[in-house]
Amino acid sequence: MVNILARIRVPFGFILAGFYFFMAQPTSLGLLLGGGLAFLGMIFRAWATGHVRKNEQLAVAGPYAFTRHPLYLGSFVIGLGFCLAGGHLLILVVFLAYFILLYNPVMRAEEEHLRGLFAKEYPDYMRKVPFFFPTRCPKHGKRDIFRLEFYWNNREYRVALGFACSLVILFWKMYY
Repeated sequence: MVNILARIRVPFGFILAGFYFFMAQPTSLGLLLGGGLAFLGMIFRAWATGHVRKNEQLAVAGPYAFTRHPLYLGSFVIGLGFCLAGGHLLILVVFLAYFILLYNPVMRAEEEHLRGLFAKEYPDYMRKVPFFFPTRCPKHGKRDIFRLEFYWNNREYRVALGFACSLVILFWKMYY
């Protein structure tokens, strides 16, 4: 079941994007506040991808010292920002349901995968770092620098492109 959820989350996300743009009632203030919040989520995701070497090394530095799932947390913040920018309560309800029902099981399955790959390190990491919502003071992690090559290799620039396109559509909808 989790494999199915993992496979449908992105295509289903595009369907929800259509629903979102249809329902959105953007205002200048909503775009400013929501766009700013979404931008922070995008920056958080970018920071996280600069520390990720998928399936090669357990990421514990940067945002991974605060939460075990900074990419999903960044996506969640982006989603909340766009809910605010969309200016319709139903958008928020659908987004929260989508995130809880699809992403929670995917995150849990990802943890099982990481536990298998990094059997020695991951249990200790799990004890010290919260699942989703970050702590103010990390109890785990090592100093490591953001690596732009990881950002590009993980194709995180696609999130920035999606963010920019979404803002353009919302501006267009607000004025036309």
